Amino acid sequence: MKIERLNIFTGHSSGIYALDYGKGFLYTGSADRFVTRWDLSTNEQDKFAIQFEYPVYSLKLINNNQHLVVGLASGDLHLFDLVSRKEVKFFKQHIEAVFCIQYNLVFNQFYSSDAVGNLAVWDSVSFDLVCYLPFNCGKIRRIAVSAKGDKIALACQDGTIRVLDSLTFNELQTINAHTDGVGAIVFSPTDSSLLYSGGKDAYIKKWNLTTNQVIKAIPAHNFMIYDLQFVGEFLVSASRDKTIKCWEPNELIALKRIDVKSKGHKHSVNAIVSIDSISFASCSDDRKVKSWIIKA
Repeated sequence: MKIERLNIFTGHSSGIYALDYGKGFLYTGSADRFVTRWDLSTNEQDKFAIQFEYPVYSLKLINNNQHLVVGLASGDLHLFDLVSRKEVKFFKQHIEAVFCIQYNLVFNQFYSSDAVGNLAVWDSVSFDLVCYLPFNCGKIRRIAVSAKGDKIALACQDGTIRVLDSLTFNELQTINAHTDGVGAIVFSPTDSSLLYSGGKDAYIKKWNLTTNQVIKAIPAHNFMIYDLQFVGEFLVSASRDKTIKCWEPNELIALKRIDVKSKGHKHSVNAIVSIDSISFASCSDDRKVKSWIIKA
């Protein structure tokens, strides 16, 4: 296997924490308080840019890329219409930093989670608050949605994974997953009973949610794992140890490691987003976004 770097995108003046992709554009959010957009047809930053009063910790495209939701270090949530390029909604629900925003296309919901363990559920059509759930589990760094949309999973600082029914929001199960905290989580794209998690303990674990048992656990990185995403048939991980790794997901076999010597990042890799079945992008504290292509 080979993973080749396609492009480098520079322009932010501080670390980049948030990343999403839609309709030929990468959207990035940074500690410099800007959200910017990058056109993959030209590999340049376009004229779309939004400045905030606080660092941007999370962002997510929803509603067929018509709207962009942005979460700030202050707890504020902003929603923008990308067609009219206007802010259409401002949410003052969270009082602590919004670490993750996730979208559930099947149930027309989006979710936001904060630094003290609260989860907000929003209707993505009316933009109304559906419910607000306090879990008191510390930071909820990541939210994962199953392929059928019927389950959501939370990566919690207290070391647990909490799985919820996305219709009733009842807690289906709580798994004691990682020492000192869960940093990343993703469902299998083909089997909603399989869940992958990454922790502060630097392990990746594969879980069977039917039995609540770990199927596989491997020491994957040197420091905390910040993101896990599927890119086509491969699982890709990003870590505070400045590396990206690509995995065969069935047995969690490491296929490729990207570090600074292989044109990777110089600092912590904070997020990954899939572009298509063979390419993805990553962002880092080194103030750079990089795009990659997998050549099996």
